[in-house]
Amino acid sequence: MTPDVRPLVAGNWKMNGTRECLTEIKAMAEGVQGALSEKVETLICPPATLIYVATALATDSPLQIGGQDCHQKASGAHTGDISAEMIADCFGTYVIVGHSERRTDHGETDHIVRDKAAAAHDAGLTAIVCIGETADQRDAYETLDVLKRQIFGSLPPGATAENTVIAYEPVWAIGTGLTPTATDIAVAHSFMRAELVEFFGDEGRRMRILYGGSVKPANAAELMAIDNVDGALIGGASLKAKDFLAIYGVYEGLTA
Repeated sequence: MTPDVRPLVAGNWKMNGTRECLTEIKAMAEGVQGALSEKVETLICPPATLIYVATALATDSPLQIGGQDCHQKASGAHTGDISAEMIADCFGTYVIVGHSERRTDHGETDHIVRDKAAAAHDAGLTAIVCIGETADQRDAYETLDVLKRQIFGSLPPGATAENTVIAYEPVWAIGTGLTPTATDIAVAHSFMRAELVEFFGDEGRRMRILYGGSVKPANAAELMAIDNVDGALIGGASLKAKDFLAIYGVYEGLTA
């Protein structure tokens, strides 16, 4: 963890979840109550169809609700898209941008991701900007080069520690059950911290860097204890309140 930085445990539900899954949101909202919630921030990003109802369920809870993507524009002829303003209008507070599945499936470039992050800021949302290398890039020893390029290409000039979170998700580890070694993660996060400080100064020193990529209750304690790992962006394990809360609960020991 980074000293004096409040960790963030965030869940990305991806294209999963209908109204019957809202019982999991309710259980999460109830489970993050208490003293630990003052030390650790929690967030769930369900499908856009559930954002409004999810925020209602979490009204009296520290649990935050966010979106999984937003368009670069505030409105317009963009059938099927959702704007950052629409997420904010549903009382969402965060939005994920630049996830590898968006970059791969929809051809999103660093430039597009930067514009989406700026749109999130304009709407008063905190942007979680995802970066990470593919298996081929890793095998070619290009990981740090990719991270540097994506950091400087995907972050808008107005990024601050308050409105921007970085999520490092090795593409080859997402949903595969594979996880980099603790040393690999420490090297990547230390490198990203140095680059953020060089570009953003003190803001970069305080900017949270999450780890994502097959985070589970079984490996969360080891991952979250690594220097410069300021929380997690969780995929499948965030669909069940029991697993999400188990990962959140790891911080009881780490912040004691």
